[in-house]
Amino acid sequence: MKKKRKKPAAAAPANAFPARRIWLAASLVCATLIAYWPALGGGLLWDDAAHVTKPDLRTLHGLWRIWFDLGATQQYYPLLHSAFWIEHLLWGDSVLGYHLVNVLLHAASACLLVAILRRLALPGAWLAGFLFALHPVCVEAVAWISEQKSTLSAMFYLAAVLLYLRFDRTRQRSHYAAALALFLCALLGKTVTATLPAALLLIFWFERGRIVWKRDAVPLLPWFGLGAAAGLFTAWVERTYIGAQGAAFVLTPVERCLVAGRAIWFYLGKVLWPRNLMFFYPRWTIDSQVWWQYLFPLGAVALAVALAIVARKRRGPLAGFLFFAGTLFPALGFFNVYPFVFSYVADHFQYLATLGILVPAASGLTLLANRLPLRFHRFSPALGAALALLLGSMTSAQSGIYRDADTLDRETLARNPGAWMAHDNLGKQLDREPGGIPEAIDHFRAALKINPNAAQVHHNLGILLARTGHEQEAAAELRQAVRIWPTYVDAYANLCAVLLQSPSGLADAIAQCQQALRIDPSAATAHFYLANAYSQMESRWPDAVAEFQTAIRLAGLPEARLNLAALLARMGRERDAIGEYRAALEIQPGDAEAHYDVGVLLSHIPDRLPEAIAEFRAALGIAPGHPEAHAGLALALSDTPGQMTEAIAEYQTALRQDPDLVEAHYNLGLALAKMPGRSAEAIAHLEAALRLRPDLQRAREVLDGLRRSR
Repeated sequence: MKKKRKKPAAAAPANAFPARRIWLAASLVCATLIAYWPALGGGLLWDDAAHVTKPDLRTLHGLWRIWFDLGATQQYYPLLHSAFWIEHLLWGDSVLGYHLVNVLLHAASACLLVAILRRLALPGAWLAGFLFALHPVCVEAVAWISEQKSTLSAMFYLAAVLLYLRFDRTRQRSHYAAALALFLCALLGKTVTATLPAALLLIFWFERGRIVWKRDAVPLLPWFGLGAAAGLFTAWVERTYIGAQGAAFVLTPVERCLVAGRAIWFYLGKVLWPRNLMFFYPRWTIDSQVWWQYLFPLGAVALAVALAIVARKRRGPLAGFLFFAGTLFPALGFFNVYPFVFSYVADHFQYLATLGILVPAASGLTLLANRLPLRFHRFSPALGAALALLLGSMTSAQSGIYRDADTLDRETLARNPGAWMAHDNLGKQLDREPGGIPEAIDHFRAALKINPNAAQVHHNLGILLARTGHEQEAAAELRQAVRIWPTYVDAYANLCAVLLQSPSGLADAIAQCQQALRIDPSAATAHFYLANAYSQMESRWPDAVAEFQTAIRLAGLPEARLNLAALLARMGRERDAIGEYRAALEIQPGDAEAHYDVGVLLSHIPDRLPEAIAEFRAALGIAPGHPEAHAGLALALSDTPGQMTEAIAEYQTALRQDPDLVEAHYNLGLALAKMPGRSAEAIAHLEAALRLRPDLQRAREVLDGLRRSR
């Protein structure tokens, strides 16, 4: 019997595979958003406020300064800070936007990773994409707004890789130029991406088993030059502007190798077993005299040798390890980076480097699954999904601790009680909460018990002690801060401010501010406090005006405008003072005291009483319980025809709020003295004024006249 021939299977639609890829990419983005959902509503953490665009940089000139004024931003990553500038323009201070951008950049990088692995024909491309998107070790880089530098630079890094791989096949100059532009963008976002040209050579070695000098290496020579220049420049900025120097960074070359060897194993362990992740890990004690510390670098070398032997048959594991270690190289301890003050390791340092472990793992798992009997193949997607779900649930739990600063710091202390920086952060957080000052002081002191050489903690404690009236203790803490960190500009400036509270501290205060300005002539707060010091010396008033104007030019400080206005008024320059007050009120329209001061100045200028009245009313609209403003309004009204009744009512309101307000008693007495039948009230108020101020001769003369007339 003749067998029936089977009908050929229907051909798959031409768009079947693209549609599947679109569905997978959408699933990857959605999974990433779900995993990071707990962090999306999170607030500003640690140094986020210093990264999100500062008020003085929110203009077009500020954008120019981001690119061309070294020191205008916390780190010189102009593309990152331009992105923050645009984001602030779009949604202001809403943190949701910043978090969403971070998560979407991370998801975009995962999709680019998939595209690269498919271009290289590596198995497990989508699994690697999901592993990277959902791995909890990436949480610190994605859930922390400041680390948009990692997510943004990674996207440009991976886009540059994808385009350079196209150039490697086409040799078209346009592809090369576009890839180079993307690499430059990555460097301007974060210079850890300087390792990209080495990574490309590693990819070519993995693909072809060798590197051809002319084809592979020569086109990347400019890339190596750019990367080296950017890396060295960032290292200089870290030392010069951020403070990555001093006792905490003094390590011998041998000790730096010990740090590097230990860090490699630490990061490898966190990728393979991502438990007990922390914002601040314990800082290791590195001692070249301790034999077992040499086991870490020796073990790393032994692992590399073993993988090199395996590479005779399979180059993937060695390529992955070299990518992992090479991408980590800038953060392994050979260069000073400021976070080494707290710990030699941090999760965000290995954000890109994890690909060196996750990609070989995904490929290996996929190859292993393909070798299973056919009946088990249908379970492979389910197993991959289960792994992604496990990692996603861990990421969700980890990202939950980034929802606010208090949760993050308390969770950090629970996992690492020796995290002195978490105590410092909690102290600063509690300082902003009602009634939180005593606990804040306790946290600062706890931080100093762990690390007595933490200059910034001495500084923060000093500021808080000054605010609570303990000036001598505050000055001692600030002096300790500058002893530990001799170029600590803010500590010098705030020490100047504390010393100004003591009449005998004026000369020392001036010296401290001048020292701050020798270190950093653009320190606006130092100019401000120096101006405050000069304003206490009549012979230095012109210098004070110049210092206030410099502080305003550098940072637009409203406090500087207000103090400048008060000084100009003392100098008899009322019209200039009014201009400064009004400039300050454009920035802080809710400042009742400034409205009151403008009202006082205007009331002394002929024909400007209506403006004075408007300013007093504005002050009272903000602060109804301002007796001086009621009294000022009353005086202005009393000089306005037909307003005496309201003027008297305002005087009475002022005296209900402050029965000892001399000017209100005196001026009300004078006003009542002019009104028929109210001499008794006038006498009572003038007598009250004289009880409070016996030297008011005019009050005594009017009072004597009233008594004689009776």
